[in-house]
Amino acid sequence: MDENFPDLPNYSYDPTAILVFGGGGHGKTLVELVQSLGCYRVVGVIDDVLAPGTRVVGVPVLGGPDLLPDLFKRGVRLAINGVGGIGNPAVRVQIFEQLADAGFVCPAVVHPTAYVESSAVLEPGVQVLAQAYVGSDSKIGFGTVINAGAVVSHDCQLGKVVNLSPGALLAGNVTVEDYAQIGMGATVNLHITVGRLARIGNGATVKADVPGESRVYAGTIWPVRI
Repeated sequence: MDENFPDLPNYSYDPTAILVFGGGGHGKTLVELVQSLGCYRVVGVIDDVLAPGTRVVGVPVLGGPDLLPDLFKRGVRLAINGVGGIGNPAVRVQIFEQLADAGFVCPAVVHPTAYVESSAVLEPGVQVLAQAYVGSDSKIGFGTVINAGAVVSHDCQLGKVVNLSPGALLAGNVTVEDYAQIGMGATVNLHITVGRLARIGNGATVKADVPGESRVYAGTIWPVRI
């Protein structure tokens, strides 16, 4: 105990130590993103499918999520959600819940080659990948992924656990509600709202609001003209 603060426990805490949860493709990308920042030490990957000792771009798999309480006790407090949840955002949400229940915090991370304007707001758990752009006065909600080369223009509002695939383009004042997913190379025009749990296919062009839980198919123009 610290004699000046006798009621506070004396924790051993390493502010640079961080875990990546998930050793698949998205997890690999995040391991290297975090390493490129130079301020964190990736202590290992948590994955309940890959065998312990397996290497994910050079970082060892420690085991499954049952290890989280012990790692917390050993001073690891930070984690990155490396499960993309494409097609099923509930899987990604579940990982965030597991990490939170074990006491872990998920910081926002931005690749060194991405650019985020100073007036933009990134909530915890946001991941901005290589060559992406986040424009002025935009707000990016908890756990959202802005993938490689995606563009979020000025005044956009993205909800929780949204996923923008590589090369997705949002014009200004676009709203994307919680858990929506926007495919590779899709384009969303000015002042459009993409509803909660909506899915926009690769290469689609969105010219009107998309209702929640609906689907815009790859390569099509929304709304569909008859």
